[in-house]
Amino acid sequence: MKANIKLRNLEINDLETYLYLNNPEREFYKYNGPYFGKPTIEELKEEVENYRSKFLKGEKDVKSGKMIVDSSNNELIGSVSSYWKSKETLWMEAGIVIFNENYWGKGIGYDALKMWISELFNDNPEIIRLGLTTWSGNKRMMNLSEKLGMKKEATYRKARIVDNKYYDSVSYGILREEWNF
Repeated sequence: MKANIKLRNLEINDLETYLYLNNPEREFYKYNGPYFGKPTIEELKEEVENYRSKFLKGEKDVKSGKMIVDSSNNELIGSVSSYWKSKETLWMEAGIVIFNENYWGKGIGYDALKMWISELFNDNPEIIRLGLTTWSGNKRMMNLSEKLGMKKEATYRKARIVDNKYYDSVSYGILREEWNF
């Protein structure tokens, strides 16, 4: 059964679950940019304590991007993110990770990334294009990008190494006027 989801900021009550779901031994690290490495448990604990400290100082928006949560029970599912690829040309990159494997294969990524891209375009009227970059070993992300109407714009051959094997880096993009959701 497909979960109804929402995007929201990380909350102080999420921190222990966030720590658990982002443990370096979790399955999602095999797909979510594994060529970048993963944090140690000590680095992850430090990150969570940094968020906690900010919350305790009264900050509300302590982590960039948004959390993907199940609307029915507020369970953490994953997160969406963005950053400027080129502020000069109004090009932003978006990303998504479903770190709670219980929600894999249920269409959550499609719903969440569709919501996130719409939010990015709506909240940032200056954005001309949104991009998403993945690797050829992450077939689900490639399929998701295409399902959302993104165009495959670049393939950087043998640009990533995972488990001593070369993979391509694959970039997708969509222009504001092409976004139909």
